[in-house]
Amino acid sequence: MQTGKGFTLIEVLVVVAIIAVLAGIGLPAYQKYIAKAQLTGALAELRAGMTTVEYAQQENRDASLINADYVGLKPSTRCSSVEARLEVSGAATLSCVLMGNTRVAGFRLYLRRSQDGVWQCDGGEFEQSLRPAQCG
Repeated sequence: MQTGKGFTLIEVLVVVAIIAVLAGIGLPAYQKYIAKAQLTGALAELRAGMTTVEYAQQENRDASLINADYVGLKPSTRCSSVEARLEVSGAATLSCVLMGNTRVAGFRLYLRRSQDGVWQCDGGEFEQSLRPAQCG
């Protein structure tokens, strides 16, 4: 009598079932991680425009000339559209409409400058668990 080599069909099916259960548990956590990374990356892109806005405000540039192109913000793999505004009062807004993961796609992330020159991130459109620590 020959001894069998390899796995039986039942053993293979049990392994496939275990892998499917683990994938079902891990995939939502992975999707949340991806969404959070996309949101953090978009915030980093917006922060790049802060220096130019500060310079324009300090130099008393015409607020109507300040836009995304002037500030150096362009649509990217994270942001489908970007906007930049400087008010005569000194307040400013940088914003990005995110794309990518369904948990962040289509929502807008803001960086707002108060008249006093204090910048704050506004991620109010996003789930609290996805927002970077510095975003309210």
